[in-house]
Amino acid sequence: MSIIIYLIPLSITLAIASLGVFFWTVKSRQYEDLDGDAQRIFYAEDTPLKTPENLC
Repeated sequence: MSIIIYLIPLSITLAIASLGVFFWTVKSRQYEDLDGDAQRIFYAEDTPLKTPENLC
């Protein structure tokens, strides 16, 4: 039962850290253009992919 003394503050610390990271991503506008990322998959790449045969 003494392990609970360590686990409760650890879980509270992790929860606060997770909320801090979430609010930081919202503040830095990480979630602004969700449609642009979804549409970007349909565009063709201008440069071909590098394969091991092309590296030589």
